[in-house]
Amino acid sequence: MIDNEKTVERLQEHLRELTVTIGERSVYIPKNLERTAEYIETFYRKIGLPVQRQSYQFHNFTVANIIAEISFSDNPAKHFILGAHYDSVAGTVGADDNASAVAVQLETARALAALKGREKLDVAVKFVSFALEEPPVYGTRHMGSRVYAAKARKTNEQIDGMICLEMVGYACREPGCQSYPFPLMFFGYPEEGNYIGIVGNFSSRTFTNSLFKAFRQNSNLPVIKLSVPMSGYILPSVRLSDHAPFWDKGYAAVMITDTAFFRNPHYHLPSDTMDKLDYDFMAELVRSLVMFFNSHR
Repeated sequence: MIDNEKTVERLQEHLRELTVTIGERSVYIPKNLERTAEYIETFYRKIGLPVQRQSYQFHNFTVANIIAEISFSDNPAKHFILGAHYDSVAGTVGADDNASAVAVQLETARALAALKGREKLDVAVKFVSFALEEPPVYGTRHMGSRVYAAKARKTNEQIDGMICLEMVGYACREPGCQSYPFPLMFFGYPEEGNYIGIVGNFSSRTFTNSLFKAFRQNSNLPVIKLSVPMSGYILPSVRLSDHAPFWDKGYAAVMITDTAFFRNPHYHLPSDTMDKLDYDFMAELVRSLVMFFNSHR
């Protein structure tokens, strides 16, 4: 059972470390990318998970995806990835984008590690923290998720579903505070931004539906799903994160999001700071994720 009060405190600790102690984690400050990678590695070791680096070159310095894994059986039927990028755009400490996602990723790992030896689950989960996602790297071969997905396909890695956490800490509850890309504003979606979204492509519909079903068991966190045709190319805003490289390599993948700039007015601005986030909202997302993984028995 997850203690929401403790989870909130721990989420705040991660945000403080990532956005205050370390600060801007853009490609223009390589030392802060390294400090973040070390912070994530240290956390996984503390909770008893094996961790490794997938290092690669970006211009004149080295960056790394950080990979930890937990398996609940010797030969699990299902293999999932829970991913989040740990860089921020230049000029911002990136509290929602994307420290919120890293914090949720880490606390989900903690909660699952606590279940090891107590629950018989038929699942393995890799926690992959991607080095580079933000501009000017976005869309290039140097994106951490592109590097990972390309190698996964080359080695035929079993990935039954990739979950991308992309901006998951901002909520708004005033009617009209939530907007949508054309034509979704005509589909009857909520005007308040108090929910988490699950976005998949048509090829990922089975995976999307299984997540949606599990998330709906958490009555404290409303959830909405969206499946898009053509891997999102007709709705470009739904491709703007680390799930898209997995779509492009033929893997089932979803983006879990607070809808980014369709809700959060601080997107890519210096005002994207930790005091703007809703930590109870984030803690409920940790609970929903654990419910999903816990459903595989």
